[in-house]
Amino acid sequence: MTKRQNAKYKINRRLGVNLWGRAKSPINARDYGPGEHGQRKRKPTDYGLQLMAKQKLKGYYGNVSESQFYRYYEEAVRRRGDTSENLIGLLERRLDAVVYRAKFAPTVFAARQFVNHGLITVNGRRVTIPSYLVKEGDVIEPTDRAKQFAVILEANQQAERDVPDYIGVDGDKLRVTLVRTPKLADVPYPVQMEPNLVVEYYSR
Repeated sequence: MTKRQNAKYKINRRLGVNLWGRAKSPINARDYGPGEHGQRKRKPTDYGLQLMAKQKLKGYYGNVSESQFYRYYEEAVRRRGDTSENLIGLLERRLDAVVYRAKFAPTVFAARQFVNHGLITVNGRRVTIPSYLVKEGDVIEPTDRAKQFAVILEANQQAERDVPDYIGVDGDKLRVTLVRTPKLADVPYPVQMEPNLVVEYYSR
C-alpha cells in the first residue's frame, strides 16, 4: 500500500465515513475510529460538528492544507452570494477536482499527481498546478501521451461514479469542458457535506 493510499484510508477511519464512496475503503468493514478507544461514541459539541465538517471537506479534496483551505474560505466570503455555495464552487473548480470528476483518475490523490506530472492540459496548454482554478468554458484533457495510459483508460470506464452534468464530455470521453460552476446540490458527494458548518467554524 502506497504512503498516499495509506493516508487516504487513515482519513476515512479518522472521520468515520467512506469519504469517496470507494468499495475498497476499510470503513466498510470497521465503521469506527482507529485505536483502542475508536469504538467509544461521544455526543459531539457544536464546535466538534463544525470541525468535523471542515475536516471532511478538506479531506475529500485530497487533504488540502489548512492555509490553502482558509484562503478558499476568505475568497468565498469576499464574493457575492451565499458563502457556503461559493466555497463549494471554488473547490470544485480546482483542476485536480475537475480531473477527478471527469474520470481521468481513479482518486482525487491520483488526479493531483497527474497534474503535478504534467499529464493534463487546459485549453491545449499544460498546467502543473493542482489548485489552478478552471473557468467556465475551459477545455480539460490528458496529454496525447497520457491518453494511452492504462490507469486513465481504466478510470474512465469505472462504474463507481458518473461524470456530473456541470462537466460536458466530448465524444471521445477524454476531453471535457466545465459548463458551469456547480452548487452544493449538483455535486455528487458520497457522504453529506455541510459547508455551512465550515463557514460557522471560521466565522467564530
